[in-house]
Amino acid sequence: MTAQSDLATLCRRKALDQFAILDTPRESEFDEIAELAAAICEAPVALVSFVDSDRQWFKAEVGFGRRETPLDQSICAYALAEDDILEIPDTRLDPRSSFNPLVAGEPHVRFYAGAVLRTAEGVAIGTLCVLDNEVRRLTELQRQTLRVLARQVMRELELRVALRLQDTLRREIDHRVKNQLQSVASFVRLKATRARDMPTRRALEAVSYRVSAAALLHEEMHSLPTGDEIALDRYLDKLGRLVAASGPEGVAVDVAIDPVRVSATQASAVAAIVNEFVTNAFKHGFPDGRPGRITVIGRVRDGVLEVRMADDGVGCDGALESQGIGMRIMDAAANQIAGELVFDTSGPGVALSLTAPLVIPPSLGDVPFPLPKG
Repeated sequence: MTAQSDLATLCRRKALDQFAILDTPRESEFDEIAELAAAICEAPVALVSFVDSDRQWFKAEVGFGRRETPLDQSICAYALAEDDILEIPDTRLDPRSSFNPLVAGEPHVRFYAGAVLRTAEGVAIGTLCVLDNEVRRLTELQRQTLRVLARQVMRELELRVALRLQDTLRREIDHRVKNQLQSVASFVRLKATRARDMPTRRALEAVSYRVSAAALLHEEMHSLPTGDEIALDRYLDKLGRLVAASGPEGVAVDVAIDPVRVSATQASAVAAIVNEFVTNAFKHGFPDGRPGRITVIGRVRDGVLEVRMADDGVGCDGALESQGIGMRIMDAAANQIAGELVFDTSGPGVALSLTAPLVIPPSLGDVPFPLPKG
């Protein structure tokens, strides 16, 4: 091998690593391109072929029956040097293919045409090719079809790289935002401990809870493999433990949510409502060191999320104050996800029910949901 060919192989391998396509399962996006190429070119075999350093590997194949072959059986390797389509009407007469085992023996390939798969940087990584066991030529329409479909293969690969980069950037942003929010929450908690009057202390503690809940959401998003689906059960369990650690001594917080994944927007809204309910229960439901329990129970039925929050504290006489900042936060969060809030002050304690349609349908099916009383 020459230095130039060594460099080309290195660049090709680097590009293939970037696309992370080798040895992946078959996918309809690529299978359909190969099927269309075979149909339009009227060829029994079509391949989406990537040329590795020691083999050619097929992401998609029609009529060939193998996922890879050694390089000594690769006509595609010669196509990589072409600016356009490599077409060999009779493989027995061309020195690039006449001694190929697939030509000399089974399956007796007699015709080859391949359009190069080339990256935006100009690196040739493989071909979209068609094979036949008869000597022939493509029509101009068939050649143009191969060119267009080869570009479609590259667009699919480049889109996947762009999405991975976007996801990496999102994760980095979530990580940084989480760290910043945690720093703010710590600073606010420190200020709360130094506050001289109780109203100021309570206001700062409430701010700290809200900031911590936002930081926890970004931590959950940072841990996701892909997309922005949040495991609501895990997220609210962490939130419950976080808030309980800062609550009054003797007041327990129990969280039980059915396993379900929701959008980040819905998770944030539900967490804001739960956070406000629990912190308000701490503030008003258990005066003078009174012990007690706060429960948060969530189930999924018919595509609807139902969350029941309740405390067994001193309760509330009459209607709840509707102009407080906590109530406004809960109303805004419920409106954001088309949810409905219903308070129950009949006692013991105070209860709040949230119902909202799921943004991401659950995979669990219907589960009976016996909401606790009170």
